[in-house]
Amino acid sequence: MKTFFMIKPDGVKRNIIGDVINRVERKDFVITKMKMMQITPELAEKHYGEHSEKPFFNDLVNFITSGPVVAMEVEGENAVLAIRELMGATNPADADPGTIRGDLASKLEENVVHGSDSEESADRELALFFN
Repeated sequence: MKTFFMIKPDGVKRNIIGDVINRVERKDFVITKMKMMQITPELAEKHYGEHSEKPFFNDLVNFITSGPVVAMEVEGENAVLAIRELMGATNPADADPGTIRGDLASKLEENVVHGSDSEESADRELALFFN
């Protein structure tokens, strides 16, 4: 199974790319595609399209376009759910120790990583970033 996984601008800026990737690889996932890129506002709006009517939509777009990201296709058993578990809760204050967000993130708005929340989202996000 494949999923989309991304290190957000705060993780890139803080130079923790290697730490995040190491955590993914230690869980026996294989990164089959990876690129560092600057997300355009147009791509960000498509990526976060399901949130377009929410009050925080512009903040999401502004943050994700504020610096480079590392976008990845990750393969492994039950990848969508397992990567979500490895990431930890969206709000770092609620994330368990040992998870990426629990150990490396400090605020909800800048929580280091993004991972697809379903197989459908994974297919859509992989197509957006790698096709």
